[in-house]
Amino acid sequence: MADRLMRVTAHTTLDLADAVVTGHDFEDERDAVVDATAARRQPDHVKLQFELDNMSETHLPAHMEEVRLTPDQARALAADLEKHADRVEEAAGETDEAAE
Repeated sequence: MADRLMRVTAHTTLDLADAVVTGHDFEDERDAVVDATAARRQPDHVKLQFELDNMSETHLPAHMEEVRLTPDQARALAADLEKHADRVEEAAGETDEAAE
């Protein structure tokens, strides 16, 4: 992702995640960068950003998405992510047990 808009550092939340870009007449899998941050001084929101690898993307120009969340929204998102992560882990455990 040489043409990145996001600054990727050792502190980036996820510098490689699986992503899917979907449009009315296309769907394509890509690598992505995901970062959750807040301003160092006087933060007033949590910033969730993500950028898909556009090196071979033909449908979208280089771009980055950003969602600005209140603390309550960030906590609600975190709780939902935890809940679904638990479900995925439980399902993987059931699959592992069935394979044994």
